[in-house]
Amino acid sequence: MNKLLKISVPILILGLMLATACAAAPSLTPPVPTPAPPPSAEFVEDKGYPSEVPPNESTTERKIIRTGSITLEVEDIVETMDEVAEVADELGGYVVSSHKSEGEKRTSGSIRIRVPADRFDEAFERLRQLAIAVPYESTEAKDVTEEYIDLEARLRNLEATEAQYLALLEKAEKVEEMLKVQQALSNVRGEIERIEGRMKYLERTSDMALIEVTLKETKGLAEPWSAFNTFKSAVRGLTSFGRGLATGLMWLGVFCWIWIPPLVIWLRRRRRKA
Repeated sequence: MNKLLKISVPILILGLMLATACAAAPSLTPPVPTPAPPPSAEFVEDKGYPSEVPPNESTTERKIIRTGSITLEVEDIVETMDEVAEVADELGGYVVSSHKSEGEKRTSGSIRIRVPADRFDEAFERLRQLAIAVPYESTEAKDVTEEYIDLEARLRNLEATEAQYLALLEKAEKVEEMLKVQQALSNVRGEIERIEGRMKYLERTSDMALIEVTLKETKGLAEPWSAFNTFKSAVRGLTSFGRGLATGLMWLGVFCWIWIPPLVIWLRRRRRKA
């Protein structure tokens, strides 16, 4: 019995020690990671990009410059010019310039108007109604949206540069430093004003379309006979004939030393033969 206890007790102690070591050893199987919870809507919105709202796209309105020209054959140039100006005024536009010229046979004129771009087609339709015939017309549309967006970006960069120069100007202590910063600031300001002017021009020309109207006066093929007009034509013809005759005599007088000697010789020979 004592011999059995001496054998079993060490075996039990060794078993307990092995069990304790196995329990303390780390598991060789890697732990399964717990999935992180999805970010809340508030967290995403704080980052500046909401989970449900897509980023805003550029909302710059398209800038399209529309121009056109039309030729109208009318009976009265002056009256039609007034009617064209009235059309521009009724559509919310204005007259840019006008010109009228009178010739011996026909009077012509031209007038340039600007109308709102969204009423461009309506203006053309109303102008056609003023004419007896429309021998020519053309329209053109130029998209300047890309140029306008580029100018906007350049303007923002220049304004940021201007702000930096203003900050440097406040910190400058030496006169030389102040002069250099002021020169750079002046250059930036000039570029800003140039870009702003170009942007305003694009805005104005895209909002108000330009139409150039050429006016030609038409007359009937058989005009009524007028004694006064006939007399005037006869007087003009007589005046032209008199001017031509006087010009010829002057030329003969100037070159008399060329044609008089041969004429004298010819006359003498003729007398001798007689």
